[in-house]
Amino acid sequence: MLNRFIDRYVQFINALIAFALAVMVVLVFGNVVMRYGFNSGIAVSEELSRWLFVWITFLGAVAAIKENAHLGSDMLVSRLPVLGKKICLVLGQLLMLYITWLFFDGSLQQAKINWDVEAPVSGLSVAIFYASGVVFSVCAGVLLLLQMLRALTGQLSDADLVMVKESEEQAELEALQAELARENAHSHSPLGDKPLPHAGK
Repeated sequence: MLNRFIDRYVQFINALIAFALAVMVVLVFGNVVMRYGFNSGIAVSEELSRWLFVWITFLGAVAAIKENAHLGSDMLVSRLPVLGKKICLVLGQLLMLYITWLFFDGSLQQAKINWDVEAPVSGLSVAIFYASGVVFSVCAGVLLLLQMLRALTGQLSDADLVMVKESEEQAELEALQAELARENAHSHSPLGDKPLPHAGK
């Protein structure tokens, strides 16, 4: 039940990202066509595109939390027993919740300060720009709390206890290194691929 809710939660965020990206593409591409084809343009295209890019970045960071796609190192945690992994997972999520709170507080203060400040082109409140940090903090905080609840209730597999997910490039590099190590060990064996010497005459 909890896993299904988290999946739908992230699917909704991904839908928002897709919508914002589609609007940004229409604004940028439409502006290029109008400039070169009709010697005109969309006045708010550049400003809104920059704002949408920031919103996409922050919403994408929320989705990356669920996929464990953020940068990290599992050199220590991956070698711990299950209990040690759970402890590190909960501690890591508590630290991320604290940092998320700091980010939320700072973004909220900036949104309040710029509430009456108008953007130079669109005339919209600049608080919308800083609200991306507020939305990110709330969404990420909810997701972190749900993931911590899954860890405390034993709903995570052993593989999910490590919050770092290897990239495809890293996995391919490790596989290549392992293959080279096997070939190197084979070439340094006493017999190797050399034929046995014949008895002398």
